[in-house]
Amino acid sequence: MRCNPFHQHANALAWRVEEAELSAFPSVREVVLGGWVLRFSEGGPRRAANSANPLHPACDDSELLIDNVEALYRRRGATPLFRIPSLLPPTLDQRLAGRGYGDEGESCAIWGAMAGIPATPDPAVRLLSAPSARWFAAMAALQGHTPLQAAVYRRILRAIALPARFALLALDGRPAALAYAALQDRLLVYESVITDRAQRRRGLARRVLATLAAWGRDNGADSACLAVEAANTPARTLYESFGLTTEVSRYHYRRAPAER
Repeated sequence: MRCNPFHQHANALAWRVEEAELSAFPSVREVVLGGWVLRFSEGGPRRAANSANPLHPACDDSELLIDNVEALYRRRGATPLFRIPSLLPPTLDQRLAGRGYGDEGESCAIWGAMAGIPATPDPAVRLLSAPSARWFAAMAALQGHTPLQAAVYRRILRAIALPARFALLALDGRPAALAYAALQDRLLVYESVITDRAQRRRGLARRVLATLAAWGRDNGADSACLAVEAANTPARTLYESFGLTTEVSRYHYRRAPAER
């Protein structure tokens, strides 16, 4: 059977997005095993920082791989958690379901070419080369982080090795919308996009995204991406109107049942 060039290109883009998103939100500790990166950020606010993530389509999907991943997570007192992109064959997902792993957190990886994104800097949006104490405090408050989650989040963001900018838009002196973006291989990755609930539907997130896009474009970005929960219709509508119109893949998590 002859390979479909379009399908190959789409998969290459999807794996490019996978790599960039892992780099833009690193973990505190990690282990590479059988084509997977096992990420450990105990107490972290995001599943992505505490799960096993595939690095390529030929990653190990054997029962032995599952046993080894489970042993490493259990050793650290953590629940084994696999992130399963739609780019993988169904074998592993089926194996995990057979072991009683629960299914949760369906999300979409979406992408758009920079030519279709309104990359316009807003003078009211402050861009930081590193997150300040005020930025971290505002993010913790708007995300509802516990003190432990906030502390781990700070460690994760300080571990980012990519060029990045951290955006803050304040209204009447109070932080109203935040996000950050990191740049890898000409791909701008948006992360932690959040708006104060009392200030939503005023276009604040769009102003933050546009300012970060302008920084990315000026530093060589040819496209942008982010991950969004599949069921979050308002967010998906915002991102599509902003130019992130292509869903390159989906993923969900498989969480191990509690030990008996």
